[in-house]
Amino acid sequence: MTTSVNGTAAGASGTRGRPLTRRLGHLQKPGSTVSLERGDGGLAVRRSVLPSGLRVITERIPGVRSASVGLWVQVGSRDERVEVAGAAHYLEHLLFKGTANRTAAQIAEEIDAVGGELNAFTAKEHTCYYAHVLDEDLPLAMDLVCDVVFDALCEPRDFETERGVVLEEIAMRDDDPEDLLHDAFLDALLGEHALGRPVLGTEQSIGDMDRDALFGFYKKRYTLPRMVLAVAGNIDHAHVMRLVRKQIGDRLDRVGTPVAPRSGRARIPGSRKLVLHSDDTEQAHLMLGVRGLDRHDERRFALNVLNAALGGGMSSRLFQEVRERRGLAYQVYSSVGLYADAGTLSIYAGCQPDRLGDVAGVVRDVLSTVAREGLGDAEVARGKGQLRGGLVLGLEDTSSRMSRIGKGELNYGDYLSVEQTLARIDEVTAADVATLARDLLRRPVAAAVVGPYAHADDLPSQVHEVIS
Repeated sequence: MTTSVNGTAAGASGTRGRPLTRRLGHLQKPGSTVSLERGDGGLAVRRSVLPSGLRVITERIPGVRSASVGLWVQVGSRDERVEVAGAAHYLEHLLFKGTANRTAAQIAEEIDAVGGELNAFTAKEHTCYYAHVLDEDLPLAMDLVCDVVFDALCEPRDFETERGVVLEEIAMRDDDPEDLLHDAFLDALLGEHALGRPVLGTEQSIGDMDRDALFGFYKKRYTLPRMVLAVAGNIDHAHVMRLVRKQIGDRLDRVGTPVAPRSGRARIPGSRKLVLHSDDTEQAHLMLGVRGLDRHDERRFALNVLNAALGGGMSSRLFQEVRERRGLAYQVYSSVGLYADAGTLSIYAGCQPDRLGDVAGVVRDVLSTVAREGLGDAEVARGKGQLRGGLVLGLEDTSSRMSRIGKGELNYGDYLSVEQTLARIDEVTAADVATLARDLLRRPVAAAVVGPYAHADDLPSQVHEVIS
């Protein structure tokens, strides 16, 4: 059954297409298909909800010669118990080691034979298995992604092999100060909450992991109601649906209700204000920040503008003050993390160890000034321009388009067109940014440092002053 959703949604009209009235995917009638956007030249975004609870969302992009497939699972590191920390990421590795239909070598040979890409990644709140191929190889891409996700064997010998690989990945993370710093910062800011734990787990949790426990995690969590299949490129929705029925088969006969997007308010215990990782590095690496907004907060558009103007580019306040005017650091930037029920706003800087105090002091002064005075109209305009350009230019390939519609469906149960998103950015005012800055930048600050310091007492006083 196909249903067209009529009506004009809020948002700027554009050449790309006409956004249609929004409808939440997890509330859509099972067995139905809706059109979410239609455009000139055949561009179309459509969503089907199957009786099994699986949602399929596609974006047809005429004129390209590729297709990208992503199977998104609402399972991430925050869904793990402490004793199995890293299970979601470990499982992601293990599923590629062989299925009921292919060996690991055959999986690699088949995707290489068409010059495609097959991979996966694990995040705090989801895992994605994806393929990028020529449009004519879409059936193979669908076959491989579904085979890996639904028919993996998880053999004990492969489980042991991948244990060593994951431990090597943890060691590689520990050798990268910026990656290590990011995990340390989340530990400092979010404490014992699951969002504060590393996606990779720890050497102990991976070393202690039991194959049967991981296999049970797989069978319990990887269910169709938790999944969104996103496909973008030179594709046809009806063809994708035929491939879905062919590849997933009898599993589609199971009746299920799509799992709603995560929401709520995280109960985050008291966190540590400072985490130090002593390391004999040439640079000192500093990250500090505050708890921000969750991804359902309507102020997130103002937050993205604030982030872009604060530390998102070469004209940003932090870049100008820290690098251009004082030459204290080569790299300095701010970033935003948006989760279902929590968020972060953080600033990173890497500098010579003897300059760490000066860097921390300048960052503190910038945050204090922006909290007190907001940002100028020109800064806000540049921040908005940066977001607009980054959004549109970032959608030049089918992988980005697939990621956008897949994450949107999984995280919001919704589709927001490019025009609607651009309109939301345009609506942000300097007053909106100033109000948000007064709220966020006066919240308690947490910090993490990776560098050649034996003890926190060895850190410059300015670092302690930032978090006091």
